[in-house]
Amino acid sequence: MKNASWDAYQIFLLVARHGGLSGAAGETGLSPATIGRRMIEFERRIGRPLFVRSQTGYALTGDGRQLLEQLSDMEAAARRIEAWREEAAAPALVRLAAGTWIAWLVSENFPALLTERDPFRIDLHIAEQRAALAHRECDIGIRAFEPEELNLAKIPAGTTAYAPYRARNTADHGPGRWLAVDTENAISAYLRWPHENKAENIVVTVNRPRSLRDLALAGAGIAVLPCFVGDLEPKLERAGPEIAELRHRQWIVMNNDDRHRREIRTVADRLSKLLKAHEELFCGKRPLA
Repeated sequence: MKNASWDAYQIFLLVARHGGLSGAAGETGLSPATIGRRMIEFERRIGRPLFVRSQTGYALTGDGRQLLEQLSDMEAAARRIEAWREEAAAPALVRLAAGTWIAWLVSENFPALLTERDPFRIDLHIAEQRAALAHRECDIGIRAFEPEELNLAKIPAGTTAYAPYRARNTADHGPGRWLAVDTENAISAYLRWPHENKAENIVVTVNRPRSLRDLALAGAGIAVLPCFVGDLEPKLERAGPEIAELRHRQWIVMNNDDRHRREIRTVADRLSKLLKAHEELFCGKRPLA
């Protein structure tokens, strides 16, 4: 067996975690076709089948799951070495993982998390996948469920509500024209909801949740959005009541061993304060006109 490069292992990790080629392509800048060819070559070098390929994505074989488990430890070690190497050359780095819309809110209010006087940097990683902290892949994550891992600390961060939204003055008295993220990238419950409830009325699919808001604003159709996103946009209006089954609590999560590091504690506290300030919007209470 010829040795595979660490780069090939890293691409395997992305494909495994995203469950397909599109998500990995979004993080690497490579095309899905290129990643697909590289994974075929990677399996040939490894000498074992790692994926079960289907129209819905890439599922791991037993060998693939074993490799993923072993690589997670190696990746964590590599990150620790990289962090150690950077300590002397640069300010401390706080790695924050968040979904599309929390990241949008953070970006809109970034001075609330990082000021010119702070002796640290922030790396904002945006993905719909669950924030991975057990092996220190990131320092702080936002999750839509209470963590079960024993080595994770958590801070309650309120409740998130969802509703359908459309551009104002575009009322549709028929079944509605719905917008959705494609099935491969519909990871979260609110992204799956249109496929499970309005599949026959979906007129546009996209591969990134961020485009749903833009398309709704353009009058292309109805999008399911978090209320703190839809209700903050004056050019959008609710196209129906809150979708109650999508409501969930959310949590700020940290590795228990690292949560007392000054820079991590500072960012976590500021993030908690930012989410608290938007608590009523998160739970579906509309802003005053």
